[in-house]
Amino acid sequence: MNVALFGRKVNKQNLVYFEELIQILLSFGWTPILEKSLKENLTEKNPQMAKFGVFESHSDFKSGIDLTISMGGDGTFIETVGYIRDSQVPIIGINTGRLGFLANISRDQIESSLDMIRNKKYEYQLRSLLRIKTEENLFGDDNFALNEVTFHKKDTSSMITVHASLDDKYLNSYWADGLIVSTPTGSTAYSLSCGGPIVTPGCKVHILTPIAPHNLNVRPMVVPDHLPIKLSLEGRERKYLISLDGKSMNIRRGEEVLIEKAEFMINVIKFEENNFLDTIRNKMLWGKDKRN
Repeated sequence: MNVALFGRKVNKQNLVYFEELIQILLSFGWTPILEKSLKENLTEKNPQMAKFGVFESHSDFKSGIDLTISMGGDGTFIETVGYIRDSQVPIIGINTGRLGFLANISRDQIESSLDMIRNKKYEYQLRSLLRIKTEENLFGDDNFALNEVTFHKKDTSSMITVHASLDDKYLNSYWADGLIVSTPTGSTAYSLSCGGPIVTPGCKVHILTPIAPHNLNVRPMVVPDHLPIKLSLEGRERKYLISLDGKSMNIRRGEEVLIEKAEFMINVIKFEENNFLDTIRNKMLWGKDKRN
């Protein structure tokens, strides 16, 4: 089995985990394939890494890769999804820092988790994505997001107005610092920090969460994900920011943006002992009395 491995950076603290992971893969008879920059970084610290194959773009996932491993945090996991796209190659996330919502396999679970994959003791958890269309095709082929699409004000303290329509029916004009449209996966990211609800994976919804709205009666809203969302921005400036999972571009005042559910989904490997509810409970400290 060919296993693609992606990680953002290699340092003295996490090098040992990359080396341990690769040794486990080899002991299983699996073939590691390293992202180009990752291989260069690993080879600088361990010349033995030079013998492994590389991948450079999402086209490399169309054939010949059976599993993807993200080594890092949730941001690394999202970046890894940019390589997978519509290839349907499954992914797991190993967290080298604090517990993540996406990269939720701890360092001491690496071998046991891979052993469960080898013995097919897992399920796929399908994660939906957003696809956006803009008049100027701002993001090109990278016009999708696993977490959220965000509209921000830029270089000003003034609020912006985001006009929103749902299924071509007028919904609201948000007077705020911005607006977040998130997937269920993104419900535990930026949307959560702005007061949005936590939504379990598999729910067929999108979440509209205003950022610091001027009117306190404007609340986050959950809508069916099969309904297209159309947005446009208005304000004192000529340009604003639109972000897809943290990748930002300038957008003109008045330019319309169409947000739809992407036509493909991501296969996230899920183990019975390490599910979303366990992650939420541990991350949010639910059921634990921290007063003493």
